[in-house]
Amino acid sequence: MLIGVNLALLVLFPLSWFAPLMRAGLLPFFNLSEISVVSGLQALWQTDVSLALLVTFFAIFAPYLKTIGLALVQFSLLSPRVAPALHILGKLAMADVFLIALYIILIKGIGLARVETAWGLYLFTACILASLTLSIASSRVKPSHVPPA
Repeated sequence: MLIGVNLALLVLFPLSWFAPLMRAGLLPFFNLSEISVVSGLQALWQTDVSLALLVTFFAIFAPYLKTIGLALVQFSLLSPRVAPALHILGKLAMADVFLIALYIILIKGIGLARVETAWGLYLFTACILASLTLSIASSRVKPSHVPPA
């Protein structure tokens, strides 16, 4: 079951990057534009490259590398000793969801823009939480067969 959920994340993560996280617009008079992880990163790359690198790592590389690493451990292609590093990657990915939530709160608090959360935010958050839960559950499962080192 853990392997199946982890493999599903390999499909769900890329879907969540293109799904709308929120709809935002200036003041209540204008149409709302959909913002996804990818569209947000595209805008960020045009304005602040160093921040774009950091956010790209948190939003895309950290969760996906962690999911791939966990799959490799589950199929005995990678040593279980990398589990702590994979757990750290999962925590770094969770920081991205926190930042998105913080931006939404700040924008709503200013009152100059209208922001509505969209289904992609819930999908992205669920993927991150599922990945974190999988790494915790996988660390508790003792392998029945340990390959020779």
